[in-house]
Amino acid sequence: MAPPLLLLQDITLTLGGKPLLDGAGFGVSAGERICLVGRNGSGKSTLLRIASGDLLPDDGTCFLQPGTSVRTLPQEPDLSGFATTLDYVRAGMAPGDPEHRAALLLGELGLTGAEDPASLSGGEARRCALARALAPEPDLLLLDEPTNHLDMPTIEWLERELLSLSSAMVIISHDRRLLETLSRSVVWLDRGTTRRLDQGFARFESWREEVLEQETRDAHKLDRQIAREEDWMRYGVTARRKRNVRRVGELAALRQARREAVRTPGGLKMQASEDGLSGKLVAVAEQVRKAYGSRVIVDGLDLRLLRGDRLGIVGANGAGKSTLLRLLTGQDQPDSGEIRVGTALSTVTLDQQRRALDPARTLADTLTGGGGDMVQVGTEKRHVVGYMKDFLFRPEQARTPVGMLSGGERGRLMLACALARPSNLLVLDEPTNDLDLETLDLLQEMLDDYSGTVLLVSHDRDFLDRVATSVLVAEGDGRWVEYAGGYSDMLAQRGGVAPAGRGRRPGTETQAPAQKRPDKGPARKLSYKDQHALDRLPGQIAALEDEIGRLRTVLSDGALYARDPAAFTAATGQLERAEAELTAAEERWLELEMLRETLGSS
Repeated sequence: MAPPLLLLQDITLTLGGKPLLDGAGFGVSAGERICLVGRNGSGKSTLLRIASGDLLPDDGTCFLQPGTSVRTLPQEPDLSGFATTLDYVRAGMAPGDPEHRAALLLGELGLTGAEDPASLSGGEARRCALARALAPEPDLLLLDEPTNHLDMPTIEWLERELLSLSSAMVIISHDRRLLETLSRSVVWLDRGTTRRLDQGFARFESWREEVLEQETRDAHKLDRQIAREEDWMRYGVTARRKRNVRRVGELAALRQARREAVRTPGGLKMQASEDGLSGKLVAVAEQVRKAYGSRVIVDGLDLRLLRGDRLGIVGANGAGKSTLLRLLTGQDQPDSGEIRVGTALSTVTLDQQRRALDPARTLADTLTGGGGDMVQVGTEKRHVVGYMKDFLFRPEQARTPVGMLSGGERGRLMLACALARPSNLLVLDEPTNDLDLETLDLLQEMLDDYSGTVLLVSHDRDFLDRVATSVLVAEGDGRWVEYAGGYSDMLAQRGGVAPAGRGRRPGTETQAPAQKRPDKGPARKLSYKDQHALDRLPGQIAALEDEIGRLRTVLSDGALYARDPAAFTAATGQLERAEAELTAAEERWLELEMLRETLGSS
């Protein structure tokens, strides 16, 4: 067996008095593609920095095969000190590397090479750092969140480029589709230690559940052993003193082992505070046009957004997604055409730039608004420390400045602030940036249970598949087209052809990666979420019809109003709500049936 290119063994690192890494490690052989996964704050980026040599551990072995070329993509690349983007990329190349690849990759990523690094946006800096990492075609690539701040066309180009390389790779990412496409092994960093699965990411989540179930069984066995020892302590026959002291020590050791057996942090609790029902029509756009000078953002848009819809908005960076959000929520007015915003809307917006977060304020002050120790969550008040724990923050972080939090922690803080406010319209602009996979799962489950309307801008294809009921896609020249279903459903309706990106080389469309869903094949049926809704809706409709019948029977009593005006008013209101819910459920069922028939015939 060939020796590994990189080997980390028994890596230990302590930060702030608490071990972050405790015996972690993994090996990477030539050509291997490994994804490194774990919760935000578990130490994934730290372990990758140790692997790259940027950080020294407290203890452990770090071995790199002599002569191995390594390139790293950090989460926050530093481009200072370079006159142009081309100079930055070339500075990462060694003598003998093909120099033409620097300009080639920058062109593929929508850059000319002449840009001033100081003037780049976050997404442009990310693309430039990607070009620097990929240009030499190194033996080993260490990629930390390579899809952050990239648009959909660039992510799909990146997949194809990485698949074409023979380099070994270690990838940290929250993009499930990218991990499923690229990975051949998974390293799970959990509670300071690592476990390895020599299968792709598609198998990871079921394997993780098996591991946690085994831990639970082991803890149960340990509980029984402790119970036997405690019984001996209380009722056993007195023996020699030394033996007694030894057994007391063994019992203490067992109790310590039990405390450490399952040390999973408290689970994230995510629930949106909901306001009353909005009007049935949330927004209606008719022949809307919006342009800035000669640049047309929206041209001839017709759209109906109904209560309960989850509309995903997809397009390249600069296509006008944020402008479209402002138009649909009434914050901006079209140049021509009409947008009618619905009634009784309570809107909460999650901004991808996180401008609402003041880096100088503490975490507690951000949640409470500086008003003491209580957070207003919907109609109730909660202590700030208890609410922080719901979002996996430790009590000692209450006085931590927001500027000191990691990207994932800032993402969770934005969610905590947004979900505390009552709403019936959630506007989510890139909510998945920097969030770990478990948090994304819980965010998706929360949106499934949310009875309001969701406007979602995202470049995460898997998240769109799980959440969106329809997708609005930028087709170029200000034209937007709505497709039923999620991202994969949109691709199926387009014949597998993905929308074009801005700033790319000539050619208006790109073929979607052939391996985007290796475990499922091309989407020819409803997504799991839509199928679940379709299965559930007939029972829901029947229950609503029964409730409407019951309420009509109550109101048929001509003496009810004179006898009990409050009961008459309550029954009338309940009947109106039930009839509105029945109409929405019937429309949703019809929409899903039509979608199922469309996909079945495609």
